[in-house]
Amino acid sequence: MASLVHHVTIDCADTFRLGSFWAAVLDSKLADDDKPGDPEALIVGERMDLLFIAVPEDKAGKNRLHFDLRPTDRTRDEEVERLLALGATLVADRRRPDGSGWVTMADIEGNEFCVERGAAERAAAAAS
Repeated sequence: MASLVHHVTIDCADTFRLGSFWAAVLDSKLADDDKPGDPEALIVGERMDLLFIAVPEDKAGKNRLHFDLRPTDRTRDEEVERLLALGATLVADRRRPDGSGWVTMADIEGNEFCVERGAAERAAAAAS
């Protein structure tokens, strides 16, 4: 039998703050017992969990692993604007004139992630 990814663990400075950011991104919530100052915070997902662990050192360098987000009920551009309002920052804009491409962003602790086109945008591009 193969292994199953149970948690994706993210080292961070402030587990509650970063966990709350990602809970908002994913339209989810932190575990009921997570509080500010806790050394761990958890978002329970349908297929895997995100576990935030406090570490003393700062992030150094580019992520070796990152999330690619695909909006389910909005366009990529609408999602980018929503994430900016949540506190994410724009790292690189790789959108192309034909609508393909992605946007690289960073969360509130500098961890990079990408935003792809939404499901409706992909379907429209495939139909044309």
